[in-house]
Amino acid sequence: MELNVYRLLLPEGTLDYFDVVDVKERVNEIVIYLEEKNLVPEQYSGEATESKGFYDPVVVQDFPLRGKKVYLNIRRRRWILKKSNDYICRNWRMLAEGTRMTQDFASFLKELY
Repeated sequence: MELNVYRLLLPEGTLDYFDVVDVKERVNEIVIYLEEKNLVPEQYSGEATESKGFYDPVVVQDFPLRGKKVYLNIRRRRWILKKSNDYICRNWRMLAEGTRMTQDFASFLKELY
């Protein structure tokens, strides 16, 4: 299946900051691989920065699809401020606090109980 089809499964706003780079579909699960775009956070847009690769990936469980578990394998980017040599990253909350699930999925489960 093309990567474009899997874009429809992602939480709202995900594609503003991430690209779908791969999808692995197995018998019982689907893993969607996401990499953060090389867009420096707005608060640092006026400063000289350089992309310094990615942090270790984080795997988050999302809504199941047709009896298959769905996981998002997320690689967040990091940058260095050239003037101060400090590392920076985008501060965003895709994970529900205290879980490895997206906020949408955690809210859905919470409503069931």
